[in-house]
Amino acid sequence: MAKSDKSAAIAELTDKFRDSGAAVLTEYRGLSVAQLTELRSSIREHATYTVVKNTLTKRAAEAAGVTAFDGDLQGPSAIAFITGDPVQVAKGLSDFAKANPLLVIKGGVLDGKALSSEEITKLASLESRETLLAKLAGAMNASLSQAVYLFAAPLSQTARVVDALRAKVETEGPVATDAPAETPAAEEIAEAPAEAATDVAEGGDES
Repeated sequence: MAKSDKSAAIAELTDKFRDSGAAVLTEYRGLSVAQLTELRSSIREHATYTVVKNTLTKRAAEAAGVTAFDGDLQGPSAIAFITGDPVQVAKGLSDFAKANPLLVIKGGVLDGKALSSEEITKLASLESRETLLAKLAGAMNASLSQAVYLFAAPLSQTARVVDALRAKVETEGPVATDAPAETPAAEEIAEAPAEAATDVAEGGDES
């Protein structure tokens, strides 16, 4: 490879490292072109699977500040440069490796942190970002519904008490301001706020 071609290849790999949120190094010795094409297709939505030259990749990684692959760039290598969901890519690579043992996952890097092959396997067992977001949205909706109930129930109970008092006044007439506290009408009205408070407290407990 001409020097200019090497420089261009290193620059391209360096950009891939810098533009990717994560990357996974694999060895593909013994895999056919058809199998590599299948692997590329399985993770295409979230990553670009690129066959690389070890020497050039080492220089590109150094230029990008990536040290996760030090000592692992041996044999026929290919890297999954991840721009999407790293969990989905880890799942895709792990599933493919189970069906095709010739694919060896050597290690990776995620947000600048080195990952071992075992950690990538654990990453593959996590739920996808979409699933987690869906669960979070469901939990938030449930919490909001609960909050609406907590606020609405006591208010509705209080409103019923007020309506009952208004109906009683309309039926029996207004209570005189000088009526003694022990008269039935005055006692009922004096007890009404306590009843309302009881209803509100009970509404909160039921939640």
